[in-house]
Amino acid sequence: MRDHLLVATLAASALLAGCSGGGGGGSPINTIPSGGSGGGSSTSQSESAISDTNAFGSPLKDYSDFDKASGASSGLGTASRVRVAAATGACNNGVEFYAPDKNGDANSTETIDFYDTACTLEATDLVRLYTSTSTSSETVAITESFFAPLDTTPIATRSSSHAITNATFNQYGYPIAADGYDLVETGALNLASVKTIASGSEFALQPTSSGTNTFCSDSSGYNATGFAKLGVTFGWQGGVLSGGTRTINSDNSVTWTATHAGTVFKGAIGGLSIAQGTQNTSCPISTPMFTLAGGTAVGTYSLPITATFLHGMLESLTITNATLSDGDTLTVSTNASEPPQSAEFITGVVSNGTTQVATFAVNSFGDGTLAVTKTGAQYVITDWHVIR
Repeated sequence: MRDHLLVATLAASALLAGCSGGGGGGSPINTIPSGGSGGGSSTSQSESAISDTNAFGSPLKDYSDFDKASGASSGLGTASRVRVAAATGACNNGVEFYAPDKNGDANSTETIDFYDTACTLEATDLVRLYTSTSTSSETVAITESFFAPLDTTPIATRSSSHAITNATFNQYGYPIAADGYDLVETGALNLASVKTIASGSEFALQPTSSGTNTFCSDSSGYNATGFAKLGVTFGWQGGVLSGGTRTINSDNSVTWTATHAGTVFKGAIGGLSIAQGTQNTSCPISTPMFTLAGGTAVGTYSLPITATFLHGMLESLTITNATLSDGDTLTVSTNASEPPQSAEFITGVVSNGTTQVATFAVNSFGDGTLAVTKTGAQYVITDWHVIR
């Protein structure tokens, strides 16, 4: 019964996510009073809402990707979703894992996550092709497809490459997080075969001590297609230059705790790019590897985040005293009454003083909607970033 209710909720959410850039519908979540017409023009509120959402999404995407790089999404070595060595692809609580992948490629794995526990509604399909470059390093080519509920055609596809060094690896080519390793990721999210989001990130993960790794990281990205109605595109850069922790809990979940700080930018459509410098393999980071080139800095953000993933699925999220560009603030809630696959599992409100600027709602995969309060304009969020 719960799966049937979830299907209905997700189908409605998919229809809502098809809208972007204008029109009614209102906020997708419970809101605070709007406080009148303050908080800037309609255009500036839309720009702030998109920038703030991208800043919020950047660390969540980084943590999610790092868990996937370590094999957490396939449940390797965990109790409730462990994969047998044969990796036959049997449904296990909403996940299928194949090694080799369904295509039979050498040195490959494939992980399919579903919206329902019976493995009938596909949500994401991630294929890894890994190549050993030494006993402690490898390169990985990743293709991940994202599906809307009840739709068998991907709504977006992300292609990325990982360079993993200073690592030890298990039988499926996953680096073992407890031993620590360094990771550089570059990639793009493609919508209808068009590069929509470009991003790059690095992690320096130290070996575990008493169940906790310390880490530092940095990342940057931008929307390559921009927003024609606004006449601009948006980008971000930031990270955890020191002080981050990754802790393994008693139930085999993973909790990331850190303050992610950075800068948001805007510029002419086509005017942003990623600048890539020298990799960092120790903390603290003095010079980030990934920064944004072009555009104009429009504000800074600071996001104290505690995020817990269980077998690669975001289980809970806490953000306290977050500050965003233009003096905006952020309130985020994890709705425990909703399953992680629900489109309203994570909800948030962006405010400026007593004025509500925007609301958003996403599932554990980082897919959902952003609604600008002043105009009712809605934008689509996929893989933790505003894509259109």
